[in-house]
Amino acid sequence: MSDLSTRQLRAFLALAQERHFTRAAQRCHLTQPAFSAVIRGLESTLGTRLFDRSTRSVELTPSGVVFAGSAQRLLGEFALVQSDLGDFLAQRHGRVTIAALPSLAAGWLPSVLARFHASYPGIRMVVLDTLAERCVDAVLRGEADMALAALADDMSGLDSQFLHADRFYVVCPAAHPLATVERVRTADLARWPLVHMARHSSVRRRLDQLLPASQRQGDFEVEHLATATGLVQAGLGIAVMPAMTLFHFRRPGLVIRPIAGRALTRSLYLITRRGRSLSPASAALAEQVIAWRDEIAQAELAMQQ
Repeated sequence: MSDLSTRQLRAFLALAQERHFTRAAQRCHLTQPAFSAVIRGLESTLGTRLFDRSTRSVELTPSGVVFAGSAQRLLGEFALVQSDLGDFLAQRHGRVTIAALPSLAAGWLPSVLARFHASYPGIRMVVLDTLAERCVDAVLRGEADMALAALADDMSGLDSQFLHADRFYVVCPAAHPLATVERVRTADLARWPLVHMARHSSVRRRLDQLLPASQRQGDFEVEHLATATGLVQAGLGIAVMPAMTLFHFRRPGLVIRPIAGRALTRSLYLITRRGRSLSPASAALAEQVIAWRDEIAQAELAMQQ
């Protein structure tokens, strides 16, 4: 049996409703001979007669009665498929999963997602807020459509677009000696205990490059920025943190100071899977992230105030 076509289904339903070849052909915008050929082809495809024809009437055969329900359902399902695909392509429906460093997921990203949601309210958004290596791994495994993170040591199979150089600052209690220094020297950092992030974080990797562990005093290592904030507030150490995390440290009794000399930064990127197309919704969000990246720098300035 050959495949049925929507043209055949529409012609069949038109004739089933009109019970007249000429009217049904006009409804389908076909000449009567062309319309009759479509109906004959459908009957040949199905291997059964669908209409009893006479000079005065056209009536459904028992097979035609059974097929009428199926034809209507098939056309309805086809229309639904077209509608669903149209909504998907127009970003009216769909899902976007974005992995992001916790500092970005809590600081800059929400305002970006709020505006995206206003433009595409039917898109469901999932945010995986996790550390750099896990962000990159989520994209590589297909668990996330994209990531906002620092680059991993191995970026095989991934593409990246630069977003922002996130500058580091010193955070200390207001009563700490460094609180009165306009710009903190790297040598000064080695004199005080540090509160820093876990080894697999992008913040820690950059800090280790600036100040190797052998040069540091006793350290506190934590997983979460909220914990780091509490330890610094308690006077248990100072923290060296990038600007995009500073909203966590804007607390009474804490002071933020720049680091002297060449700026220490962590580079942030939009990371996607190489050779794999983004869905229309994901592509739209990626485009807007790139378009809004200038706002990251503005957000950095705002968080320092």
